[in-house]
Amino acid sequence: MFSKKTLSIIFAISVLSGTIIGVGLFSLPYLILQVGWFSILLYFVILGSIVTLMHVLFGELILKTPDNIRFPGIANYYWGKKGKNFTIANHLSCLIGTMLAYIIVGGEFLQILISSVGFEINISAAIIIYLITGGLIIYFGSSGLNLLHLSGIIAFFLVMAGLTWLGWDEISLEKLLSKNGDSVSWFAPYGVLIFSLWGITIIPQIEDILGKYKRYMTKVIIASIALPILVYLYFSIVVLGISGSDTSASALISLSSYLGKEAENMILIFGLVTTFTSFVAIGLTLTQVIELDLGIKKTKAWFISLFLPLSLYLAGVRSFLELIIFLGSVFLAIDGINMLLMYRKGMPEAKTWKRIATILLILMLFGGIFYEISSLLTKE
Repeated sequence: MFSKKTLSIIFAISVLSGTIIGVGLFSLPYLILQVGWFSILLYFVILGSIVTLMHVLFGELILKTPDNIRFPGIANYYWGKKGKNFTIANHLSCLIGTMLAYIIVGGEFLQILISSVGFEINISAAIIIYLITGGLIIYFGSSGLNLLHLSGIIAFFLVMAGLTWLGWDEISLEKLLSKNGDSVSWFAPYGVLIFSLWGITIIPQIEDILGKYKRYMTKVIIASIALPILVYLYFSIVVLGISGSDTSASALISLSSYLGKEAENMILIFGLVTTFTSFVAIGLTLTQVIELDLGIKKTKAWFISLFLPLSLYLAGVRSFLELIIFLGSVFLAIDGINMLLMYRKGMPEAKTWKRIATILLILMLFGGIFYEISSLLTKE
């Protein structure tokens, strides 16, 4: 029914956008409640454009770089061993932290869903079940990953349509425009939105999916970031329109009291689908980085990729909002700076405006790192 080119593009968009649409989604309505719509829309316009440009630049670089390597391997290609080691340390930290964010929220959804059908289970057990289920998909390869992401995207929109229908009578403009205090910094959306729109680590896989249709890389990237932005805004409108000032940091949980028991399972499944597809993609990337770039055998690489985020959770790192703010502002920013510097080295023929843009982006990312770390030190 579809040509190979069309299927390649559809799968590429579904994998990249499906990875981007993740746990950051659930914090956005709460952030809007705190900082207001004007501020969040300004963040979306500015950061959405910036993150899209960074992805496009990396896509251009990937097309010039040897295949079958991931981000640290690309750094080794351009910087040598020292650059690779630095990149591995930061990149692995970022991937591990991202997987931790997914198991925190995904495990919570799974626990409540299992409890709703009469089986009591504690959060740690739910997280282990979530982790093992995703781990099995990661271990047995990526052959079904494209279809999983496409199915996840379709299920996502179906559930959103269902939530809109069930909550239509509850939605009001007054709730939608609610603003409730200043529990978070004005800077908080910066880290959350970078985290919520970031998919650079997946772009080497997108090149693989596109195959001989790599010339569509830029269009795929733009579409794959535009789609999550529309999804995030629509989701935030629905959640805030229904729950208003009662919206919690985990947005879906606050919907239950308004939509009733009949919608609770739909909400939880929605959360599971959203987090699980991204968890699998990030877990696959982490496993491949450990295997391909560190030279560790597949089974050991797979075990490490699951054990490290779980060990951090058991050690007490459990606040997903603070976690994703830090990941976006610091670790992803470092990855971004590294990528931009690689672009400057690997693409000397790039247009002048792109080379100027890389300098401005590097300065912005450094500023964000400095501000976030300064804020943390001030709190302490």
